[in-house]
Amino acid sequence: MSRLMVSISGVRGEIGSTLSPQTIEKYVMAFATYLKGGKVVVGRDSRVSGPFINDIVKGCLAASGCEVIDIGIVSTPTVELEIEHHKAAGGIAITASHNPIQWNGLKFMGSDGRFLNPDQAAKVYALADEGAFVLQPWDKLGRVKSDDGANQRHIDAVLNLSYVDVEALRKRRFKVVVDTVNGAGGLIIPQLLEALGCEVITINEEANGRFAHTPEPLPENLTQLSKAVKKHKADVGFAVDPDVDRCAIVDNNGQPIGEEYTLAIAAQLVFSKKMGRMVVNMSTSRASEDIAKYFNCMFVRSKVGEINVAEKMKEIDAIIGGEGNGGVILPELHMGRDAPVAVALTLQALLEHGGTMAELKASLPQYEMAKLKVNIAGMDPDKVLKAMAEKYQDQDPDLLDGVKIDFPDRWVHLRKSNTEPIVRVIAEAPTAEQARELAERFLEEIKKMG
Repeated sequence: MSRLMVSISGVRGEIGSTLSPQTIEKYVMAFATYLKGGKVVVGRDSRVSGPFINDIVKGCLAASGCEVIDIGIVSTPTVELEIEHHKAAGGIAITASHNPIQWNGLKFMGSDGRFLNPDQAAKVYALADEGAFVLQPWDKLGRVKSDDGANQRHIDAVLNLSYVDVEALRKRRFKVVVDTVNGAGGLIIPQLLEALGCEVITINEEANGRFAHTPEPLPENLTQLSKAVKKHKADVGFAVDPDVDRCAIVDNNGQPIGEEYTLAIAAQLVFSKKMGRMVVNMSTSRASEDIAKYFNCMFVRSKVGEINVAEKMKEIDAIIGGEGNGGVILPELHMGRDAPVAVALTLQALLEHGGTMAELKASLPQYEMAKLKVNIAGMDPDKVLKAMAEKYQDQDPDLLDGVKIDFPDRWVHLRKSNTEPIVRVIAEAPTAEQARELAERFLEEIKKMG
């Protein structure tokens, strides 16, 4: 049986084992009790298990006295925007993000349209474990209503961004291939591209939840998109994950440019128009950092996790931020990772660059990453990380989130897993070979501690 994943990113499990109806009920009732009633927006990605979970979620919320607004199959960022639109007390996105088809989950959001922060999430999970739920009598039950306008409102909001010149993009008429992997993106990304005047070729568009390939938008999962870009001689290709908060880019030659560069391209566009501050997590590429410094803009790193980035962004009033997994956060719209925003900013950057997508990528700071993991079963992960920090104390390691060791033109980041007996080893260097060598060096050093 798989493990139920409970974290600041929500609750995830496998259908038929850990994510049972009883588990869903437990966490939704806890969330409703935490909210103490009010409006709750509910949206879901296209997973096959979505309808039955949606019914349970709405029923539990209504039983707790909440007014439920069901916005159907939408992206996670659309749920965040709709919480603000409806002035709701909170929201639930039914999704397991990039996890395989057998998974599903619940992402909880507060009245500000952002994920619960660690303290808020801890309160909800404590209520779930205690089983201290508030149920309403028959005459105080909540109502359920539907709203089918959420996707269009999200598109309209992206079209109104100050960084996007819609008329100029419509005149340019980019040819774009998009792979929405049969997720919720099929109901928003092609429509956004058409609104931006693009000639759109879609693959895996039908939002039926039967993912045509492994849904995480990593280079190894983009072969179909790469072939389609070359076949149609497209300007660019976009791939999004099932809940549409991450975006990966394929250049005009059919080459994936790496998820890290989605954020780097957005950062360069934003900073070319406006001075401000930027926040990324500890494992995000130096490419974004170099760009921020080029424009003399403040650059700050946070712990890994979208809510950690968003909290730091709010604290320092950042104008852009995100994570190197293809997640762009643009506060002008909202404080969450948003693939439709990433698509629009990328097209605008490509328009202003004037060259090809490959040339645009080549004009940015060039780095490569290696991501490994080492099994530390039987070892204390905190002691392992402490020992590594002490060994490299002359390098002044950053201990904000695990151990990050910076060298002049490269770095390595060591983080323990909260769910497995492993330490993740992420390294970045000017070339793929150098990044791999650096990651393997630290992996071997950790192994020798066993």
